[in-house]
Amino acid sequence: MREERYNNDVDSLASVIQDPFPNAMNSIPGETDGSNGGGNQLSTALTAFKLILGNPLSRALLRPMLKRYEINGRELPALYWALSIYAGESLNEPMMIRFQADVLKVLLKLGIKLAKGDEEAVKDALLRDPHIRRGIWVVLEGIAKYGVTVPQRLAGPFLIVWNFTNMCNFRCKHCYQRADRPLPSELSLEEKLNLVDQLDRAGVAAVAISGGEPTIHPDFLRIVKELADRGIHTSVATNGWTFADMEKLKKAVDAGVQYVEVSVDSAKPEKHDEFRGIPGAWEHATKALENAVELGISHGMAVVMDKETFQEIDDILDLAENIGVKRVIFFNLVPTGRAEEMVKVDLTPEEREEFMKEVYHQMKRRKLEILTTAPQYARVTLLESKGKNITPAHFYMGENNAVRTLAEFIGGCGAGRIYAGIEPDGSVVPCVFLPLPVGNVRTRNFKEIWEKSRIFNLLRDRNNFTGQCRNCPYRNICGGCRARAYHYTLDLLGDDPGCIINKRVWKDLVEHGEPRGLTEVSWVDESVVLRGPTLYVPGYYTAVEVAAEKRLHTTWTRTEEGLKPEIITPR
Repeated sequence: MREERYNNDVDSLASVIQDPFPNAMNSIPGETDGSNGGGNQLSTALTAFKLILGNPLSRALLRPMLKRYEINGRELPALYWALSIYAGESLNEPMMIRFQADVLKVLLKLGIKLAKGDEEAVKDALLRDPHIRRGIWVVLEGIAKYGVTVPQRLAGPFLIVWNFTNMCNFRCKHCYQRADRPLPSELSLEEKLNLVDQLDRAGVAAVAISGGEPTIHPDFLRIVKELADRGIHTSVATNGWTFADMEKLKKAVDAGVQYVEVSVDSAKPEKHDEFRGIPGAWEHATKALENAVELGISHGMAVVMDKETFQEIDDILDLAENIGVKRVIFFNLVPTGRAEEMVKVDLTPEEREEFMKEVYHQMKRRKLEILTTAPQYARVTLLESKGKNITPAHFYMGENNAVRTLAEFIGGCGAGRIYAGIEPDGSVVPCVFLPLPVGNVRTRNFKEIWEKSRIFNLLRDRNNFTGQCRNCPYRNICGGCRARAYHYTLDLLGDDPGCIINKRVWKDLVEHGEPRGLTEVSWVDESVVLRGPTLYVPGYYTAVEVAAEKRLHTTWTRTEEGLKPEIITPR
């Protein structure tokens, strides 16, 4: 594949996590106290990696570190163990790993020295936290394998969003999963534990458990503990019903949950409840956030960007501040799942541009971290700050100039590049809003799927893009939302019609009535996707999905492995 080389003065290495779930920057000294120390160390590390690892000799020294060794029952690359030793951990390691740790130490010390940094400060900021260290591992392995690229190609994802179950106690209008009942094909507890092991071996730094509603599934706490025991940052996206009970939230935190994100669709209780389909939903959601604030666990309020929340932005942010919430995340509306019925409340390109500008200026005025998943936000912040600041989608770093070096590394939309989704049945998808299975962990190892998926590899090289997104001057910090591009146009590599630069695409869709690409395609095979949009038959795939849904069971049996379905096969 064609890949571009860095040519800026300081190029990019991410700390580790694609938010909105975990946010590693909050754990870096200086980021939360205003001293900006963590940002300075990040900048130093970025410069060090550029100076030392951006040449063939250094990469050649890294490649032997990709060999795997088993220590304490975990088989991971020597590179990870070497980083652990460099960070000060004591291991009962083989002599070869000790030698490789010495090589890595020399490389990093030299880079930090050339970058005029403080070695111990960099260690404290980036390596002594096991979650961030895992992110550094997949970055270094990616550089060893692929060189330094824009955006950076990684050996494994920073983040997995795991749709844990289709089981849900709500009926939300915008649910991309169409969640209601657990599916007969969902992973068993044994299969879930095997998946955790696969993610650990792949270097995944963070897992965001979503659904459905994961907190009501009997396997939830067991899997949280298993992830946490592997040093994987674990977060949960929830409707808040369960965590309105403080004792249940405490149990989740004790098991290993480190970040809780609660969805709130309106500052008005009646609107939220109507949208969620459950009376009392707003009361439980806000109570869950109050509990998170009281308990002191990292948390955020999730809000969908549409015409209605646009009108409520001040009230929603006031609500967050009154509760004591520290972070609000505005999510792109993607017309998939039940959200297909919400196309009419989607923002026009002009409205989205105004929304993002408002988010930026609200963030400047308030004592809140305000983020958005819209990849165009990096461009908006760059222009609104007159070139002084870039805020990549999903990240909050305040006025930290080090984020400028992060933006091109992250590269905006991270689908199939820095994160992926896993469905309840083990299917791997580029993004939970892109139901295009590229493999299943029941039959193929996750690491193999990540490295060999043709769709993932297409998404990693923006020279493969078509239309305006291919030639856009902001493509390396944005790239457009691939899910919106696909669901509106059926061109995975085409233009995101929500961008002001692509407003002609939106106008064309509006003139043709409903978006011509709008369809559920969760049963499409990867090989079909790659044939091109002209060969899609949306009616066929909808029919396949409807037929499959008829296989839903009506009763469940609780066993030691969790809920077991009784499958009813249609006649």
